[in-house]
Amino acid sequence: MDLELEGKVAVVTGGGGAICGSIAAALADEGVHVVIWDISRKAAEQRSRDISSSGGTAIAQACDVTDRAGVQRAGRETIAACGTVDILINGAGGSRDETTTSAELDFFSIDPDDMQRVIGLNYLSAVIPSQFVGRIFADKGKGAILNISSIAGTRPLSRALTYSNAKAATNNFTAWLAVHMAQNYSPRIRVNAISPGFMLTEQNRFLLIDRMTGEYTERTQKAVRAKAAHPRLHRAQTGVSNERILQSHIAHRPCPSSLHL
Repeated sequence: MDLELEGKVAVVTGGGGAICGSIAAALADEGVHVVIWDISRKAAEQRSRDISSSGGTAIAQACDVTDRAGVQRAGRETIAACGTVDILINGAGGSRDETTTSAELDFFSIDPDDMQRVIGLNYLSAVIPSQFVGRIFADKGKGAILNISSIAGTRPLSRALTYSNAKAATNNFTAWLAVHMAQNYSPRIRVNAISPGFMLTEQNRFLLIDRMTGEYTERTQKAVRAKAAHPRLHRAQTGVSNERILQSHIAHRPCPSSLHL
């Protein structure tokens, strides 16, 4: 596919992980210069090497996207290396067992401090990079932001309380920022979100797979059955339709919108 993205620069947060790593590779296939921001330098560098070995262009930067100073540092380094940013993929995130109800942890016992950390990981991780990169887009009057949300942000399909809360906040932030950027800066600045369904990643394995048996948890079975006629978990490389994402949310689609995958 030719989406006229050749030579663009994309920052992909959480690009060392499964979902955004797959998106980063798809962008590189379109000729995009990809900058991987990930809290794990090792994961970012591995993803960068994988993209480069496939003929793409990528660089890696270790960055905690919940830390404003860290984002500003990574942003300055990105500008120094690439000159600008055209696309921002906000994909850093993940659930935690300490904010997920279970037989060992009921709702009444969840620590608010743990909730704050998960909210930061899944909500502020979209807000803070959007502040830095959004200023660049405002100055030049164009750009595309894509937030990776979750079906959990719209439906109570899992026990991951705070993860679901934070993704609901991300959905609201997406719509708010889309209107704000279009009205105050330029309608050529697009802000959208995608909401993947049940995809098996290292961040949610504890929630979806029983540690003792290796099988789906009872809750996973119920949730997947409720969503599909042929219940199964996707893996990011097969579950994310990169062509559909790039075509509808980065190259063409006006803002705001949210695609459920």
